[in-house]
Amino acid sequence: MHLFRPASVCLLISLFASPMLFAEDKTENWISLFDGKTLDGWTPKIQGYELGDNFADTFRVEDGVIRVSYDGYDQFEERFGHLFYKQPFSHYRLRVEYRFTGEQTPGGPGWAFRNSGIMIHGQDPATMTKDQNFPVSIEVQLLGGDGEHTRTTSNLCTPGTNVIMDGKLVTRHCNNSSSKTYHGDQWVTAEVEVHGNKLIRHILDGETVLEYEQPQLDPTDEDAQRLIKNDNLLLNGGTISLQSESHPVEFRKVELLPLDE
Repeated sequence: MHLFRPASVCLLISLFASPMLFAEDKTENWISLFDGKTLDGWTPKIQGYELGDNFADTFRVEDGVIRVSYDGYDQFEERFGHLFYKQPFSHYRLRVEYRFTGEQTPGGPGWAFRNSGIMIHGQDPATMTKDQNFPVSIEVQLLGGDGEHTRTTSNLCTPGTNVIMDGKLVTRHCNNSSSKTYHGDQWVTAEVEVHGNKLIRHILDGETVLEYEQPQLDPTDEDAQRLIKNDNLLLNGGTISLQSESHPVEFRKVELLPLDE
């Protein structure tokens, strides 16, 4: 039996069968902040050293990844480091692929085992003091599991900052996400959705694992006090940097999608 379909129905069937209907991601203009070959556009700042001094080649590019390495260290000695991208951003989505490898550097603090981070809304590294350990920023904390215990990742830490969560000012330094634990040396994709001084979301595997609002300077923090102007505490944007906290870590992709807001 011949089944007659009106032209409009045929058109709908054709549209839903077409892969072009689902090509939205292909039109998004993601920017690669890492060219896979060099650290062009990135500047290191390591505690105790001047801006641009990449002590012991801590940050390097090998095999197509940004590798945070400590083979030139005898002891870590609190040489916390950050690799800053040249341009600040305000409204965007950031996507980073990372993994932890090897053993922690001797002298690294216990809490820094398989610990790194993505710093957003950060201060200009040129305004950091030589001995400052962390930039005033919002930290998307990256943690790896120990093979046994539960340990969330894409947490929130707040060096020199505070946020609003569930309508309340949060001054606690670190706040856990609802993520699962990622054990071993597997690659993990962390995404951050940033809306200026309003909403920030941490996303893993397509699910929001942490959400907060109104990132702001902490007026009780000595480093943050130097950045407060006209009593304005809200952070509308800032630098992006990758952390060095004593455990080897690799970053395979660092991609950003500007949001038109």
